[in-house]
Amino acid sequence: MKKSILKDKRAGQIIALLFYVMLGWFLYQAASKINYTWKWDMIPKYFVYEKKIPLTSPCDGKLVIEKNTAKIICEDKSVKIFNLTGYKLEFQNGDYLYEDDEFAYKTKLQPGPFIMGIWVTIKISVISMFIAFIIGLIIAVMRLSGIPAFDYIGSVYVTVIRGTPLLVQLFIFYFIVATIFNLPRFWAGVMSLSIFYGAYIAEILRGAIQAVDKGQHEAAMSLGFTTIQKMQLIILPQALRKALPALVGELISLIKDSSLVSIISITDLTKVGREIVANTFSPFETWLTVAALYLMLTSILSFIGHKLEKKMKAKGGI
Repeated sequence: MKKSILKDKRAGQIIALLFYVMLGWFLYQAASKINYTWKWDMIPKYFVYEKKIPLTSPCDGKLVIEKNTAKIICEDKSVKIFNLTGYKLEFQNGDYLYEDDEFAYKTKLQPGPFIMGIWVTIKISVISMFIAFIIGLIIAVMRLSGIPAFDYIGSVYVTVIRGTPLLVQLFIFYFIVATIFNLPRFWAGVMSLSIFYGAYIAEILRGAIQAVDKGQHEAAMSLGFTTIQKMQLIILPQALRKALPALVGELISLIKDSSLVSIISITDLTKVGREIVANTFSPFETWLTVAALYLMLTSILSFIGHKLEKKMKAKGGI
């Protein structure tokens, strides 16, 4: 039987490519009708730029050049010596310098705002991921402990955190909790993300633990494992395999939602984008670049997650 063109893989790839080409053409035509001057050439300098490092005269005096050394003979007859290795001269031998004149300089490549913003975003995301997982694991175990008090505490935490917006929680934590405990804004942002995503991870882990076959629990107990040993060595490894796809999805969401910390003046990737727009009045180029950088981060995490899934499947995992 002849395969339908809609179910053919190669035909599907061609159709998808044509769709995105047409979409791109449509957006280009729409953008060309806007009275806007594109300035893509300014984007690279916000990744890496050359910083000028000058040598300045400490006094009024005469400049004397000898090989790779500059001497400034000041009016009070004192002599100041500078090493010129790697520097370019802006004055000539014998010129008269005034105090604070830049007589030589060199340039050094420095990371730009985008690189620094990416670094802050990665740092916040990684720390928040770790803390959120620990919180989620503790709450999941509490809810499955069979102790009513622990179950109620975990249930209320999950209900309240999942039932209120992250932005509101961020404001509450920053203006109230962080103020009371004198926390820096960086840690206020990290803890807000951690507490918020800890609630979602708790439910994912609780469901994964409950999905482990009851026979595994019984086998562990019959072999003399304590409750902690059973969870650590038998149940949790299997639960994590089952929960991995959902956990990766939550971590990707965490990276995207980390952009909200910019509202409390943490200079992450989003805040860098806002500052660049304010300085250059180039919103299209800036926000498209910021979106591409977030996509790069989430794609890397998604790729790692897929690799882990394949590795676990090969070992008889998920």
